[in-house]
Amino acid sequence: MSVNVSSRLTFREKAGYALGDAGANFVFQTLMIFQMTFYSKVFGITVAAASWLFLIGRLFDAVTDPLMGVIADRTKSRWGRFRPWLIWSALPFALVFWAAFTTPDLGPQGKLLYAWATYLGLMAVYTLNNVPYCALQGVMTADSNERTSIGTYRFFAAMSVGFIVSGVTWPLVAKLGGGDDAKGWSLTMGFFALITIVCFVVAFFSAKERVQPDPEQKSSVRQDLADAFGNRPWVVLFIATLAIFTMLAVRGGSLPLFTQYVVSQSALADFLRHGGFVQSGIGEPTGFQTVLDSVGYLVKPDLSNVQAVGFGVFNMAGSVVTLLGVLMSKPLSERFGKRGVFNTCLAITGASTLWLYFIPGDAVGTQFVQGLLWAAAYGPTIPLLWSMIADAADYGEWKNGRRATGFVFAGVVFALKAGLGVGGFIGGQVLSAYGFGEGTETAAASLHGIRMTAAIYPAVCIAIAVFTLTRYPIDKTLNDRIGRELAERRARYASAA
Repeated sequence: MSVNVSSRLTFREKAGYALGDAGANFVFQTLMIFQMTFYSKVFGITVAAASWLFLIGRLFDAVTDPLMGVIADRTKSRWGRFRPWLIWSALPFALVFWAAFTTPDLGPQGKLLYAWATYLGLMAVYTLNNVPYCALQGVMTADSNERTSIGTYRFFAAMSVGFIVSGVTWPLVAKLGGGDDAKGWSLTMGFFALITIVCFVVAFFSAKERVQPDPEQKSSVRQDLADAFGNRPWVVLFIATLAIFTMLAVRGGSLPLFTQYVVSQSALADFLRHGGFVQSGIGEPTGFQTVLDSVGYLVKPDLSNVQAVGFGVFNMAGSVVTLLGVLMSKPLSERFGKRGVFNTCLAITGASTLWLYFIPGDAVGTQFVQGLLWAAAYGPTIPLLWSMIADAADYGEWKNGRRATGFVFAGVVFALKAGLGVGGFIGGQVLSAYGFGEGTETAAASLHGIRMTAAIYPAVCIAIAVFTLTRYPIDKTLNDRIGRELAERRARYASAA
């Protein structure tokens, strides 16, 4: 019996699949935004030691990610090649995630060893889960526009979680910890970990695999490698992904420090006061402020938590705008093509990133506008990247007659995690070089180092990605041609079966 691999998918399937990325983003967003701050300010290891951990972790991924892609491509089960890994990895993923943000009662050396074990363990289970999950998007349908639609659902869910993580984590840690940050982090991450399990289970039961390789295709890891490195769209996207996620890690790791040490705390309090986020200390709080206080979003009269609330408000506002950008990706790409929209939005993202370097610490309103512009420009690129990776898998099948969806996505997932690791390393080393450390946070050199890692280095990474993407060969016309010709081939496979 043949299956229409280009048919439109139901809302239920796309929304259910999207929850898988919601689960993964409780981990991803936490790592990207808070890992460096957690290690250096709560767990108790230096930024230099943490940066080496991030870098070595990527060497580990250089082996495990492609290996997982090979394994997933060759998995045979009644649920398909990629789906079963969502259910098999759900519980280990949640447990190791919680452990990585739990501070043990150990000495400095013991803590360092614990950090290495839990961080590398988290990267391993992330690979087990996320490589097959990403590849699954490439086999749910053969329709390129429908893949973009899947990506829109997926990253709407992911950015919704980003909204929660970036906006709620810090206030929730303070609320649950009651002055004990280590306890607050462990409880908050335990709560997040439970949610991830539910998300992965729902994704497993919702998605279906439809696009299959040629049944006559011979299994060869060596040929998979040769096909990938001979696939120009894949090579371009690998380099661009590495640069983009290096940017996200450098920028994301420095923004909490930027809010805490560069931004004027009194100016931030004045800005938040206009929105009713500051408790006056005179009289009873309003009903709105009572609600804010219940989730840790009310600035105390002594302003002791102003940076936590300010960081949360800025990120939640940015996440809302990013979500709107994600929703615009499909209509924009259908009108102008994926390549043009991706590169244009990325260039605007780079310009807004650079702008932050020149904004004074007391110009909080301007910083807020800059953050919204950055979010609006970056939003449409998020689902387009993963839709273009699926198109690169199609390109490889069209050109070589072989399909290795898992390996294609595994390579880009490695680039993603390598970017996070390289970005974490660069951020830590730059801050260390500028003298940032215990007792030196407000020194002029340290403040300049924070500005550099929040703006200049991320902007350079984006410039590299924009230049690389000018070499991406799949335009709208070629994409349509590949889709038509592959549909004809698959129809022949089905009729011969």
